[in-house]
Amino acid sequence: MKTIIHADNSDFFRKLMKVFLVEQGFLGSCFSHGADALEAINQGDVSVVITGLSLADMDGKEFIKRIYASSYTGPIIVLTSNNLEAEQQALQYKGVTTCISKSEAWQEQLLPYLTNE
Repeated sequence: MKTIIHADNSDFFRKLMKVFLVEQGFLGSCFSHGADALEAINQGDVSVVITGLSLADMDGKEFIKRIYASSYTGPIIVLTSNNLEAEQQALQYKGVTTCISKSEAWQEQLLPYLTNE
């Protein structure tokens, strides 16, 4: 079973993501604090990291930077309500796998990245 880490400052969106991950058959852990998510990433066999650009203790860019400084080498997916194409392209240039807008279709857009071996 794939383990997915999700970090986001929105309690509502973390709960929504947790339900989505369980329904899809994944083991999901959701965090509001980047430090807690980083600890989980460093301790476990994580398949995919999903993050927002705002966390309770740091911004998403700092979180992504710290992930790259860890031993994690898997995909990083940014889910954001920010639709600025330039910012999303900059994140992908820095190695983020993809950026997905928190729109009505985020689940359909996210699923292929979770099921891809």
